[in-house]
Amino acid sequence: MNYSQLRAFHRVALEGSFTRAARALRVSQPTLSAQVKELEESYGVRLFDRRGRGVTLTQLGISLQSITNRLFSLEDEAESLLSGARDLTKGHLSVGSDSPPHVMPILSSIKKNHPGLSLSLSMGNADAVLRDLLDYRTDVAVLASAPNDPRLHILPYRKEKLILFVPKDHELAEKEAMTLSALNGCDLVLRERGSITRVIFEDAMQQAHVTPSGILEIQSREACREAVAAGLGIGVVFESEFGVDPDLVSIPIKGHDLEVGEYVVCLRDRKRLANIQAFLSIAEELAD
Repeated sequence: MNYSQLRAFHRVALEGSFTRAARALRVSQPTLSAQVKELEESYGVRLFDRRGRGVTLTQLGISLQSITNRLFSLEDEAESLLSGARDLTKGHLSVGSDSPPHVMPILSSIKKNHPGLSLSLSMGNADAVLRDLLDYRTDVAVLASAPNDPRLHILPYRKEKLILFVPKDHELAEKEAMTLSALNGCDLVLRERGSITRVIFEDAMQQAHVTPSGILEIQSREACREAVAAGLGIGVVFESEFGVDPDLVSIPIKGHDLEVGEYVVCLRDRKRLANIQAFLSIAEELAD
């Protein structure tokens, strides 16, 4: 099996584009396209569906990528070891998180302690962040839930509480605290399904037999804040995510345990990588 052809396939699968893949591998696009074509023709298979300028993996391509993810992850690990990256004077760490406030203190500390290490951060809901970690697109993740998966190493990090928030001129803005039952018949603004905020809050409402008047589902935290500020409903957020906003007021929730754990997660077979070890060590120092 030709290594260059596998590498070409893997990079196109990651990038979703022959152009971006060629740029990343520093080869010409015709060369890269020829390598992928030769791999397909050698085995009489089709690994990509070509659609305009983009490509999507076939089912066989998806299966092959799960193998090349592991293959090239081991290559990166060997490179990290042999190039002296144990000292973290160079290298890269890709981080995923479902909440910016939870991960920023760790990134700040790792940048201060290891200035030669480059960092990237991808955000998404818990399902998307975990999927990126399992697919080797990120090295480590910070999540508001502990996944039940034997492939993962999980480090408890911090605990968080959910709170409500409303515009400062809202009729509930003067409340020092609220029970969930007070939300019966109210309009709510919630994150999309799959977000831990949404899952935990809806479970709590079900247990408290609370039925809101309506739910406006929004995919980003920023848009949720804008919707609440516009009077479209009562928002729900982790306490650390609320921050300071002169137009909004936070309201604690009483009578219900809405405390959630935060966890730092990585693949067990990559835990010994120096950059991941550095992230885990700093998270442990900062943990509650």
